[in-house]
Parts: sequence; structure tokens; C-alpha cells
Amino acid sequence: MNALTRCLATYWSSSIGKKLVVALTGLFLLLFLAGHLIGNLALFMGPEAFNSYAYFLHHMAHGAGIWAFRIVMLVMLAAHIIATIQLTRQNKAARRAYEHPATIQASTSSRYMILTGLTILAFFVYHILHFTVRAGNEYDNPELYTYLLDGKEVHNAWKMVIDGFSVWYVSAFYIIAMSFLSSHLMHGFQSVFQTLGLRSKKSAATLQQFSIAYAAFIWIGFVSIPVAILVFGFGR
Repeated sequence: MNALTRCLATYWSSSIGKKLVVALTGLFLLLFLAGHLIGNLALFMGPEAFNSYAYFLHHMAHGAGIWAFRIVMLVMLAAHIIATIQLTRQNKAARRAYEHPATIQASTSSRYMILTGLTILAFFVYHILHFTVRAGNEYDNPELYTYLLDGKEVHNAWKMVIDGFSVWYVSAFYIIAMSFLSSHLMHGFQSVFQTLGLRSKKSAATLQQFSIAYAAFIWIGFVSIPVAILVFGFGR
């Protein structure tokens, strides 16, 4: 066990180990975002479809599934951010001997990866508090948040989202966070493939186009929800 622990610690302390951690956790987060967005878009199908989706998520494995996934998600996100910060510090320390700044050819999104990453983490914590712990939502009348689904009284997640995004500053923070996230994705998408050895001179241009398309897909999809509710009055 001690040998395994030392081996993992040595691997983690190396830049190659950290890059691989960033790439693998980044790939997990990329896949999660696409799946999460598709599920969230069920909101536009109405309360029955969205509440069925929410009920399924919260009752997987008798309710343990959603919490197990949240723990995995937090671990992945924490490992991704910690490894990224440590890599950035190592790279800065290694470049101190050079006269010219290393950001001359760097993209805007890559230069602000730490800032956008920490903002996304803050948003993730807020998002869990808002839509899981339900902090910030009004529950003076519990009947408003009860929905009859297949003869069972369930939590009206659809109305909770509608009421949450009807508050302008909640929607504003969400849109800002999604904008940072999309900027983060444009660089991160390509970095994952590069670290895993799947990026070449031939595929570089195609991967760049895919990264822009994926970031746009994520941004438009997530932002469409608060905009539809706050600006166009969807569900109200």
C-alpha cells in the first residue's frame, strides 16, 4: 500500500501526471456538460417531461445514485482545478529565466483558464445550493412546489427552475458563468486531445473548429433557459 501511495504521489508531482489528470477529468466534464444540457432542455417540453426527468435522477439506486454522482463530480472538478493551478505555477516558475513573456502566442481563453475555472467552481457550488439545497427559492407555500406525476406527489422541479430564473440577478450570474465556461471550453477541448496524443498538425484546424462549435453549443443551450424565462416569460 505504501509503495502504491508513493507511486501515485510521484506521478502526481510530475508535470506529465498532472497533465494527464487535467485531460482525463476534463474529458469527463466535457461529456457531463453535454448530457446535463440535454437533460436541462427537457424544461422546454413542459412540467411533466422535466419533472419526470428530475424524479428519475433523484431516485436512481433509491436516491443514492444522484449523491454518488455528485461526489464523483466534485472530486473530478477539484482534481481538475488543483492540477491546473499547480501546472500553471510550475510553468511560470520554469519560464522565469526567459526574457520574453510566454503569452505572446497564447489565446485569450488559455491565458485566463485559472480565472474562468475558479469562477465556474464558485458557480457550481452556488448552483448546487440553489437547485439542490434550494437556498434562495421561496417555499412559503409548499403546495406550489408539489406536482402530481403518475398519481404520485413529487417535487415540482420545473416550477423551481422557472421561479429561480425569474430573478434577474440569478439569471445574470448564470449567463456570466456560462460565458466563462464557454471560454474555458474553447481552450480545454483542444488541450484534452493534445495531452492524450490525439492532436496532430493535420487535425489541429478541425479540432479548433470542433472546440468553437462545442463551446457555442454549450453556451447557446444553457443560456437559452434563463433568457426564455426572464426575457420572454416562458413558464410564467
